Amino acid sequence: MTDNTFLDLNKLFCTFTAKSELEDIVSTINRRHSILYNKIFVLESPQSEELICTYNIDTGNVSEAPLPNTILLHRKKESNTLYTINALNTLIKKLNNGVLDTSYIINWHDYKNSILLTNGPELRKLDTSIYKIIDLSVH
Repeated sequence: MTDNTFLDLNKLFCTFTAKSELEDIVSTINRRHSILYNKIFVLESPQSEELICTYNIDTGNVSEAPLPNTILLHRKKESNTLYTINALNTLIKKLNNGVLDTSYIINWHDYKNSILLTNGPELRKLDTSIYKIIDLSVH
């Protein structure tokens, strides 16, 4: 038995939606996936008109593909930074004179309460705050 026996199947997904469609999106997410911790965190950003729904799912129980406008994210807990792997690589290259060095140390505090995304080759940083937390156990 190796350490890989119990793979982490908990994945953080992020679905972007218009405010007017939030209720429908939350209902669809809840219907299609088993949401871990029964919580969907809805974030807002001054750099985006869309709301950002983040939620954890057990990918071992996923029967359908993610919704449109949905991406897989990673989270740095200490700074509450959400990021894609592409954005992380782009950030490292930006901070490290164009060199991708996976051992490069990032000052995560510089990216506190934000989402790091890519827009083509460009890094995009969205500052975030909580719009609302939806507790699915009371719905």
